[in-house]
Amino acid sequence: MNDDLDPAVLGAHIDRTNELLQRMLAEVAKTPSTHAIFVDAGYLYAAAGRLVAGTEDRRAFDLDAEGLIEALIDRARTIFADSRLLRVYWYDGARRRIHTAEQQSIAELPDVKVRLGNLNANNQQKGVDSLIRTDLESLARHRAISDAALIGGDEDLVSAVEAAQGYGARVHLWGIEAPEGRNQAEPLLWEVDSQRTFDLEFFKPYVARRTSASYDTSAAGRPTREDVRFVGAQIAAKWLAARGREALAELLPGHPYLPGPVDQDLLVEAEGLLQYSLRGQADLRRSLRDGFWEHLQGQY
Repeated sequence: MNDDLDPAVLGAHIDRTNELLQRMLAEVAKTPSTHAIFVDAGYLYAAAGRLVAGTEDRRAFDLDAEGLIEALIDRARTIFADSRLLRVYWYDGARRRIHTAEQQSIAELPDVKVRLGNLNANNQQKGVDSLIRTDLESLARHRAISDAALIGGDEDLVSAVEAAQGYGARVHLWGIEAPEGRNQAEPLLWEVDSQRTFDLEFFKPYVARRTSASYDTSAAGRPTREDVRFVGAQIAAKWLAARGREALAELLPGHPYLPGPVDQDLLVEAEGLLQYSLRGQADLRRSLRDGFWEHLQGQY
């Protein structure tokens, strides 16, 4: 008689299997649920700026990202009461994926990871939606999260939601009140597990419209040449850290001229740091390039 068919042996196998299953269930029960917050910064700036400051132009208002992120974390603690935070993922665009000063300060916050897509010539984000999908799908697949709070509005995020849900994660869409109509795509609203909207009172403490003087291009707010030269050196240091000495060796033979894309990126980054337009300011743009070149030549 085959021992495997012996009732006593079969009973022992079943008991052993049941015991293992019970242990697994006990371990799962002891494992805390985990949530993460995914922020499409392009949507957040545009929607919050429109709601509080009446404009989507980032140059026209200040956003207290640190305070806002902490408020979102606190709200998540309330909503996911029996869950722990994995981290906040902050998705934004930057030219050539080089952090701006503001993005760098956000990246230094605890429990925050900044992920950058590109900005095109029209300052439109490219590649952010795919980054969100990759992270959402990967975290869900590896059971790193049970719940995802997604702050965004683009229809392209539907595939990210579906991917995470396919691995058992629940996706909760958090939106920002729109003064008129909707600022989130209907297909995205249909696909998520729950929806929540944050109103004007929630965002008021974290968004403040700038005075005209803070981004005025008149002489009264004009930076000095030394200020602009210093900013040029700052940007050169970031440029070199991101691209390395090989890229520097290719750039140096062109001195004193910069390739068009590099010069444009330098201008846009400097205007963001200075909060001042350098368009039509030939002397300041020369100082900017001088500061950029002086730093790079000093490192060669």
